[in-house]
Amino acid sequence: MALSPKGRRGYAAGALALTAALALSACGSDSGSGGADTSASAGTGSGAAAVKLVQPGKLTVCTNIPYEPFQFKDASGNVVGFDVDIVDLAAKKLGVTQNIVDIDFAVIKSGAAMAAGKCDVAAAGMTITPERAQNITFSDPYFDATQALLAKKGTGAKSLEDVKAKGLKLGAQASTTGLDYAKKQGFNPTEYADSPKELLALQAGQADVIIQDLPVVLTWLKKPEVAEKFELIASLDTGEQYGIGMKKDADPTLVKTINEELAKAKQDGTYEKIYVKWFGKKPGELG
Repeated sequence: MALSPKGRRGYAAGALALTAALALSACGSDSGSGGADTSASAGTGSGAAAVKLVQPGKLTVCTNIPYEPFQFKDASGNVVGFDVDIVDLAAKKLGVTQNIVDIDFAVIKSGAAMAAGKCDVAAAGMTITPERAQNITFSDPYFDATQALLAKKGTGAKSLEDVKAKGLKLGAQASTTGLDYAKKQGFNPTEYADSPKELLALQAGQADVIIQDLPVVLTWLKKPEVAEKFELIASLDTGEQYGIGMKKDADPTLVKTINEELAKAKQDGTYEKIYVKWFGKKPGELG
């Protein structure tokens, strides 16, 4: 799904954003404390100016769990991952704690989650696209993404062209750029609600091949039960990049803080440490 680090998850019609926003009160589960107050503001640390936040003292982050290694629950039930560590850089600069809200990705990518004050930012392995940018203010890119094809062993396929030529069943995660890419190549993949369901479909034989972001596929292949029966058959460099999303009229100080912390982390080596922690390789070595 995967840009400087690239591309996840398709794009939604901007016209749906308002409708989705009205239903947000029934969406998702909050891993932190209760409801949001869109009029609240919180002082920020490290000399930064005050930033309006939906909950005082917290940077509320919308995401869609699980999407390992970007965001997922560890054995203790804590939400961890690459995206979590990246957002923490801005939260610490602001002098607040990160509060994660787990909701449907379609509500995130449409911009409705931020517009309705459900969260301050969205960090969900979300690819920057022109369509999404109509309703979302994106940070500078923070991850270059590459799509990948995972297939059951023995198909003999090495590309999407082979998948088509051999008549193999292709699966993809709904609302993702991987799905969009496959459709542009002339496929009509079976769609699955999230990445775990997509993998289960492959394991159950409902799909012969699935398309998903490379880091997610590589994480799956670390599990013996997956590596035993399935293999990475191709990487697809689709030129995508992930961005941290904010509402369209986001607080300029919030946008500035996030971008400055991303730039600082890339300059002082912090970004590389986080990258190696979650991917086992340095930036540029993953694909």
